[in-house]
Amino acid sequence: MRKLMLAMAAAIMTVPALAALPVGRTAPDFRTMGALNGKPFRLHLAEQLKTGPVVLYFYPKAFTKGCTLEARAFSEANPQFVAAGARVIGMSADDLPTLKRFSVEHCRGKFPVATASAKIIADYDVKLPLVSMTNRTSYVIARDGRIVMVHSDLDWKDHVARSLAAVRALGPGR
Repeated sequence: MRKLMLAMAAAIMTVPALAALPVGRTAPDFRTMGALNGKPFRLHLAEQLKTGPVVLYFYPKAFTKGCTLEARAFSEANPQFVAAGARVIGMSADDLPTLKRFSVEHCRGKFPVATASAKIIADYDVKLPLVSMTNRTSYVIARDGRIVMVHSDLDWKDHVARSLAAVRALGPGR
């Protein structure tokens, strides 16, 4: 099993990280199930956007090193996102029981994580080739539904800072 995981990781690392949805495009609306602090909930992007911008970040797999570190970083920065009027939502192809645990253990109940269906993954063009996982891609979506920032990189380290800068650049209520 370990050899299989290492082979998959090596294959993923050789694939360029590209997001096809450009800045300025309207973000595809969707409905899915997610978890916040271990409790299931229904997520509708259009509803989330009614109160302000959304940081929609896709990550490959819960409980892997990079995804755990990224979730913790978003968790620590969540008060800054809230102060700027934005909501953070993590998305992966993981199932709901996995997301329930991940939302408590690594998101620390600060923001929801939700299941990205095959349609959502295709609509946001975040499928990693050869595996059933999403690419690590962050979108900042303005209140009007327009994508204002895209950052696609398998290295998790810049996603929080770039997303927060984009949210702050929007200004209050946008």
